[in-house]
Parts: sequence; C-alpha cells; structure tokens
Amino acid sequence: MAEIKLQQYYKCRGKAPSKSRKGHGFTTKCAALVKEQRARMYILRRCATMLLCWYIQGDD
Repeated sequence: MAEIKLQQYYKCRGKAPSKSRKGHGFTTKCAALVKEQRARMYILRRCATMLLCWYIQGDD
C-alpha cells in the first residue's frame, strides 16, 4: 500500500528514486552507528568527569 502511494508521489513530482543510491545503504548505516557510538562515549565521558569531580569535592 505504501509502495503504491510512493510511486504515485514520484509520478506527480516527476522524479523517480535514483538507482545509484542503492549502494549507499551500508555507508549510511555505518555512519549512523558511528554517530550513535560517539554520542554514547560523550555521555560516558561527561558522567565519569562529573563523578570524579564529585568524589574529589567530597574529600575536603
């Protein structure tokens, strides 16, 4: 059903999906995974820094 609507959309717009973009799926997925892992590492660094500062401040 959704595929039919998509085909109708492309017919109305006069554009068709390019076949050359088919090979970019792997690259896009890898880029998304790298971005997610970088975000997780950023959060872990921030938490570790906060806990370390909290621990050091508690020694006073």
